[in-house]
Amino acid sequence: MTVWSDAIETLRPRSRAPDDSLPPLMLLLTVVTGLVDAASYLNLGHVFVANMTGNVVFLGFAIAGAKGLSASASLVALGSFVAGSAVGGRLGSRLAEQRLRLLRSALALQLVAVLAAVVVAALAGDQVDRASRLVLTALLALAMGLQNATARRLAVPELTTTVLTMTLTGIGADSVPAGGPGSKLGRRSLAIAAMLVGALTGALLALRVDTAAPLAAAAGVLAVTALTAHRLSSGRAGY
Repeated sequence: MTVWSDAIETLRPRSRAPDDSLPPLMLLLTVVTGLVDAASYLNLGHVFVANMTGNVVFLGFAIAGAKGLSASASLVALGSFVAGSAVGGRLGSRLAEQRLRLLRSALALQLVAVLAAVVVAALAGDQVDRASRLVLTALLALAMGLQNATARRLAVPELTTTVLTMTLTGIGADSVPAGGPGSKLGRRSLAIAAMLVGALTGALLALRVDTAAPLAAAAGVLAVTALTAHRLSSGRAGY
């Protein structure tokens, strides 16, 4: 399969399996990750709400006394992410055999959390105080923990929606020159591009408008994804 055909198959799957529509939906959720992490890192005190590896590193830096980092913000993000993951795990256990319904249910809860964050950010205005930053961090990390747990349960190949480290590793390690079977460069490139588009858009909105703007954009993408998952699950009994 060529890079182009791999990318097209990801965006418009030809398979008629019940969950054939999951790959493009996972790409939309990858865009959401870029949007919210841009808002949190740039406007909420250098903390991630989706990239927990970064928060563990930031926590170590903050404990060591690095300026511009907050140990409490990293801890709030980590704790809220784990809580969101627990909710996602619970949903996954209940709807393990109904993948589209699982995605629909998880997205509905995630959308509520992100919309709540939009309201908090809008009320806070241009000057987001410490309390509002922590509330926003908690809401967004909760939402992203839920998303990550759901993506883990769905296990769509190469589309984790929040982590690109293994995606980049796979491009090199699975390549033909490395002795691998082929790196699925089309799908993996789309995942990287989706994260980049989300991060770029989120950064522009966060820097040039306000904190609420990228979060509202993330809510919009989530709403579209949720409505699509609802339509697809409603049309397929048992899914």
